[in-house]
Amino acid sequence: MTNWNFADIWETIAELVPAATALVHGNNELTWSEMDHRADGIARWLLDLGLGNQDKVAQYLFNCSEYMESVYGVLKVGLIPVNTNYRYYEDELVYLWDNADTTAVVFHGIFTERIQSIRSKVPKVRGWLFVDDGSGPCPDWATPYEEAAKCSMDTRTVAPWSRSGDDLYFLYTGGTTGMPKGVMWRQDDLFYRIASEGISPYNLDEGMDGVRAAIQGPGPVCLPACPLMHGTGAFTALGMLAQAGSVITLQNRSFDPTELLDTVTKRKVNVLSIVGDAFAKPILQALEAEPDRYNITSLLAIISSGVMWSEHTKEGLLKYHPNMILLDAFSSSEAIGMGASMSSGNQAGDTAKFMLGANVKVLDPDTLDEVQPGSGKAGMVALPGRNPLGYYKDDAKTNATFKVVNGIRYVIPGDFASVEADGTIHLLGRGSMCINTAGEKVYPEEVEEVIKDIDGVQDSVVVGIPDDKFGEAITATVELQPGTLITEEDIISTVKSRLASYKAPKKVRFVKSVGRAPNGKVDYARHKEETIAWAASP
Repeated sequence: MTNWNFADIWETIAELVPAATALVHGNNELTWSEMDHRADGIARWLLDLGLGNQDKVAQYLFNCSEYMESVYGVLKVGLIPVNTNYRYYEDELVYLWDNADTTAVVFHGIFTERIQSIRSKVPKVRGWLFVDDGSGPCPDWATPYEEAAKCSMDTRTVAPWSRSGDDLYFLYTGGTTGMPKGVMWRQDDLFYRIASEGISPYNLDEGMDGVRAAIQGPGPVCLPACPLMHGTGAFTALGMLAQAGSVITLQNRSFDPTELLDTVTKRKVNVLSIVGDAFAKPILQALEAEPDRYNITSLLAIISSGVMWSEHTKEGLLKYHPNMILLDAFSSSEAIGMGASMSSGNQAGDTAKFMLGANVKVLDPDTLDEVQPGSGKAGMVALPGRNPLGYYKDDAKTNATFKVVNGIRYVIPGDFASVEADGTIHLLGRGSMCINTAGEKVYPEEVEEVIKDIDGVQDSVVVGIPDDKFGEAITATVELQPGTLITEEDIISTVKSRLASYKAPKKVRFVKSVGRAPNGKVDYARHKEETIAWAASP
């Protein structure tokens, strides 16, 4: 059995390459030695609060160096990091921190007023760590982050209890419906999954001796363009740091493709993580607008997960750097390694078409029998092996998502797909979002793929709204690129030319912005509510 723990790995790397760059935010750089020392300070502060083994510490932060540094400090003393969506308001924060049994919070100064209004509602929180972002002074009920980071007394901070691969890492995910739920990963399983899905320098069965043998110098330069508060950004950062790499975070708190490309050029970024077309399309448009401004030849790979990445956009990016790899990973907070699509050179992978991961099955939702390739049937993607323990304090959701089939435990997060004759899968979307129109099941993402592939369309969301005739009427919300003229009939006729007619929208609503979250995801419930109101208006 392996016993991987991220703090063990990172402390070893800090000893091996102390002068190598670990974290970069703007012009501020930290070496591995500096990050390690400062994380010891954060760890000491947490122990001085009286926190116990596997207590929970929340990061309520935008992307910044303090994010991964504080996670490091948390893991050093056997505590559990709790990601917090910085878009949450008061009631959502209270729910999350109470559900997670949060005992300390690291937060950006801009959130001071919001936290002040709910402090009495989260009595389990013993300490507040204030990260100065220039928005105002540190409140008297919080401790300045820099003060805590300097309290390690130049010694390694060690907890009274030991740490191991059984220590947990929490990833709270809101999914597409319901309240946030905490995915419980054993660190040993999480590291193994991340390393297995990427290019790892380690023999995963060797442990720390393998780390010492493999690390000969600084690792990849990584830029998570998506938020570290979500799985795509966090898992990429965890994996790159575990290879002695560096993590660069952008200063702008809303996605700016110009800042990203300038940073890739200046910092010679090797690995870029994004979330599908929501990020890739603006990046491509910026490259097309100023092709001589940027140099992206340092990129070895762009990794995407969570949202559709269209073949057309991949082709456009490869024109600017054919030698890089575009990895479209089919994964989720609960399931890493369900499938992947790889593009390079002059060959871009088909939209939503993936090769299944090792031992992954597509199961009939009713019988749990395996769907046969080429049958045309839709089934649920099921991933065996090293998976999370379940959802924190939610046995019902755990039992619904993690199932034992023929003696094998699978995670079945709710993604539906059909299996082609060649064994590849065509991803249809989440079953919870499935539209029932005139007795036919339609997956919104399948329709969205077609619409977003139309020249001039920037983004699209498809929902079903109540309808007397059809039960649910498919309705598309469409965001056009500036200066583009596309009609409702153009959208509908294009979908009908590529999909069965019953999958085409009945109506199209044009908007200035679809309004995706920073992680590229869509709030389908909000869109459905807005679309129903729009359809009912005169």
